[in-house]
Amino acid sequence: MTMEALLSDVRVLELGHIVSAPSAGLILAEMGADVIKVERPDGGNQYRSRPEQSMFLAYNATKRSMALNLKNQKGKEIFLQLVRKADIVVDNYAPGALDRLGLTYETMSKTNPGIIHCSIKGFLPGPNGALPLLDEPAQMMGGLAYMTGPPGRPLRAGTSIIDMGAAMFGIMGVLAALHERERTGCGRKIHVGLFETSVFFVARHMATAGVTGKCPPPMPARGMAEDAGWTIYRIFLTRDQKMIFIAVTSDAHWERFCREFQLDDLREDPSLRTSAGRGRQPINTLINERVDKIVRELLRDTLVERLGRCQIPFSPVNTPMDLFNDPHLRGRGHFFKATAPNGDSSELPSLPVTFDDWPGPVRLNPPTLGEHTSEIMADLGYSSDQIKSLIEEGAIGRVVPNL
Repeated sequence: MTMEALLSDVRVLELGHIVSAPSAGLILAEMGADVIKVERPDGGNQYRSRPEQSMFLAYNATKRSMALNLKNQKGKEIFLQLVRKADIVVDNYAPGALDRLGLTYETMSKTNPGIIHCSIKGFLPGPNGALPLLDEPAQMMGGLAYMTGPPGRPLRAGTSIIDMGAAMFGIMGVLAALHERERTGCGRKIHVGLFETSVFFVARHMATAGVTGKCPPPMPARGMAEDAGWTIYRIFLTRDQKMIFIAVTSDAHWERFCREFQLDDLREDPSLRTSAGRGRQPINTLINERVDKIVRELLRDTLVERLGRCQIPFSPVNTPMDLFNDPHLRGRGHFFKATAPNGDSSELPSLPVTFDDWPGPVRLNPPTLGEHTSEIMADLGYSSDQIKSLIEEGAIGRVVPNL
């Protein structure tokens, strides 16, 4: 027997735009929750208005959209009716925005004592709590950009890792609060900070700074895994001019690697049997020169086969386009097809987690703005005439084509 969708009895109200809250909503939707994306009738999520909707496509599949004017008194009343029937509210509005609308956690909690509100902001409560912040400046402020770029050239990571990381920490908090609610019947207000997420991600570098009293150099200046003593741990270029990362990180790896590539003289050298011995200069350089010569004589596919056979960690250096043809992802059916309201279409990756005996969610395309408004209003008990009247009053919105 297959299990019921994991969160099929959970309803989420997503007050989100751009990446962080939509990412949190997407994770919950992928786990089977009913996620209602509450959007402004006059445009909705900021990414809807872009000519190319790949960003909206990436984070908004498998949700329903309701066009609701939270600045309208009747719109606020409708939102609180939604709260009464919901389990979770996720937002990444600007600091104080919901408070100014009169939709504080305290107000929502009076309507539904079991509601869990996850609020993703630039900072956790504190001196900077009222300030706005975005993913890229959070990477700068939190030390991540300093560690990523070359000296003097801070560089953001290649994706909105802080927005998505904050979303993941928010989901952890939400699931813990759901568990607690089983015992107490009460919800929680959960705060997540982009800045603090970035700081958490550089904890190992902070520990180095704290222990040594010196600021660690950025990753490009320190070499790959130099501090770990791993000799073969870098990118090599194959005969067909393709890049591959090879990681020999244990003595067992070293033994198998040398046997596979006939490096018998190195394998039999007692000074190279430990990571510490192999890490000594100039031995380190000499080993990598030998490996570099071997790799340059092999096609990448041949090298991949041999490294896999001897169980050495490796990775082709892929582009996003390459991932569509990755044999592992293809082999496990990791992609699903989605189409944005404007017709832009792409395959998207599933969550990087699976559950036994559950085939996964029934996925939907990202919704048109307000696509499910009438359906949701009917679920709240409103008649067709009442819905029409509320549209005319500006409390809710009509379905907007291609948005």
